[in-house]
Amino acid sequence: MDKIVATAREAVADVFSGATLAVGGFGLCGVPFHLIDAILEQGADQLTSISNNCGVDDQALGVLLYAGRIRKTISSFVGGNKELARLYLTGQMEVELTPQGTLAERLRAGGTGIPAFYTPTGVGTLVADGGIPVRYTPDGEVAEVSRPKEVREFDGQQFVLETALTADFGLVRAAVGDRHGNLVFHESARNFNPLAGMAGRVTIAEVEELVEPGDILPEHVHLPGVFVDRVVVVGGDDKKIEKRTTRPRSADGSPAPSAGEGATA
Repeated sequence: MDKIVATAREAVADVFSGATLAVGGFGLCGVPFHLIDAILEQGADQLTSISNNCGVDDQALGVLLYAGRIRKTISSFVGGNKELARLYLTGQMEVELTPQGTLAERLRAGGTGIPAFYTPTGVGTLVADGGIPVRYTPDGEVAEVSRPKEVREFDGQQFVLETALTADFGLVRAAVGDRHGNLVFHESARNFNPLAGMAGRVTIAEVEELVEPGDILPEHVHLPGVFVDRVVVVGGDDKKIEKRTTRPRSADGSPAPSAGEGATA
C-alpha cells in the first residue's frame, strides 16, 4: 500500500514514447511541474497531452512542447502559447479543441468507466457539426478537420454525444497526500487534477506535503488512493504566477487611491 517513490525521475521512468498524458492544472495553477520536467529529462516523445491548456509558452507542458515532444493536444484553450500556434498552423502537431466543461466531463467519464455521454454544449456549432481544423499542412492548408458527432433530442432539447477520455498516465499536483495515495488539492489548484488522476491508467502524484495514512479525514479527500499509483514528495517552493497584476502603493505601503477615489488621473 505504500506508494511513495523516491524521485520524480523514478516515478516517470516508464512513460513511453507515444504515450497519452492526462495532466492537471489550469494555466500555471496546480501543474505537476516536477513530473513534466522529469519526462523532459527522460526523453519520451510523440506524446499526446490532455489538459486544459498545453502550457504557457515555455512553462508547464510548454517545456515538452518547445522540445518537440508533443505531437497532439486535446485542450480547451491554446491561445496563450505562441509556439503551439506555430506548430499547429505549420502542420507539426494536431489540436483537438474541446469545450472546457466537456473536457472535464470526458475525463471524469473515462475515470468512472462511462464510455460516452450527451451534453447540450456545442449543439449547433462546429463542435457538433464538425469542421474544426485538427491538422494543417506545412504550407498552412487545412489537412484534417473534426468529424460530425451524433446529436439526439431529449425532452425537446438537442444534445451532442461526447466520448470519454482515458490516458496511459495521469500526472497531478496535490497540496497534501498520504502513503496510500489519498490526495487533497488546495483551493483553485484542484481544477482538473482529480479528473486527470481518475482518467490515467497509471496515475502519478507529486505532493507538497506527505502525511501518514489516517491523517486526512475521509471527507477531506479529493482524489482517493484507489486512483493513484505513485506518490513523490516535491515540497511547495516552486509555485509560479502566470500573470502578476499589482496596484501602485503609497509610501506607507497602503494601496494608492485610483482615479475617482481622490487621486489625480
